[in-house]
Amino acid sequence: MRAIMIREPGGPENLEWTTVPDPEPGPGEVLVDVAASALNRADLLQRQGHYPPPKGASEIIGLECSGTIAELGEGVEGWQIGDEVCALLAGGGYAEKVVVPAVQLLPVPGEVELLAAAALPEVACTVWSNVIMHAGLRADEVLLVHGGAGGIGTHAIQVAKALGATVAVTAGSAQRLERCRQLGADILVNYKEQDFVELLRAEAGGANVILDNMGAKYLGRNVDALAPDGRLVIIGMQGGIKGELNIGKLLAKRASVAATGLRARPLDQKGEIVAAVRENLWPLVAQGSVQPIIDQVLPMAEAAEAHRALEEGDVFGKILLAAR
Repeated sequence: MRAIMIREPGGPENLEWTTVPDPEPGPGEVLVDVAASALNRADLLQRQGHYPPPKGASEIIGLECSGTIAELGEGVEGWQIGDEVCALLAGGGYAEKVVVPAVQLLPVPGEVELLAAAALPEVACTVWSNVIMHAGLRADEVLLVHGGAGGIGTHAIQVAKALGATVAVTAGSAQRLERCRQLGADILVNYKEQDFVELLRAEAGGANVILDNMGAKYLGRNVDALAPDGRLVIIGMQGGIKGELNIGKLLAKRASVAATGLRARPLDQKGEIVAAVRENLWPLVAQGSVQPIIDQVLPMAEAAEAHRALEEGDVFGKILLAAR
């Protein structure tokens, strides 16, 4: 099969479309003929040598895909060869074929096209596990999403609105904020010109849940922006890895701070998340309340160009890589 391999850690120019051995499914796994994969910021870190795959995972980049089941491993039940699926991966998505644990498979929901379904698994599992399963967002609460124009942000807006919450987002331009508003965002913060802490306090009395991709840079201000009993969930480190945390402010608000990841979770935990997404979120996707947001589709052989586009920061939603 053909796949994108990293010649050496570094820039996008080190991504190479080349021939590698076909993967083979083991017990409890399926082989998927890939239709498309989707970019995530973790892919950029892996390319740079800063985010190696978990032990036993494919060295090939790619944390999600859509495609068709080509082969079933021993003991796999509930799936058939030819089923159209999308999947959460620990690696291997930038390829024509990938092996997936069966518990990480999802059916393509509703009227979503097979190619477009590649934009869903990673954001769906990230948002549902963090915002709903961990932080317990309720219909009468306020969710603040940093990076509202990104893949996770555009998905989180739709999920929270479908569940009846009020959504605040940060983004870096009026145009990107307007597109977030069209997805359902209620409170718009241009982080280049406005203070999200002041705006959240003025318009909503603070955020009940904050989904943060910045890490250290926003840690103190995120705590300031929390409402009483608020929950801050950190899922990224774009703003650094070390920050100062005022425990006194947390105690006064009865607030909590959590930092979570998805890729390195044990298989049973991933299976629980995927099952919860299928049961609770997939009906919302099937009825059109939550849709994949796709900025552009490029051939998988042009993964380097896709990485450059994501690094430049003008992407709204997801970039897909079509395998064929």
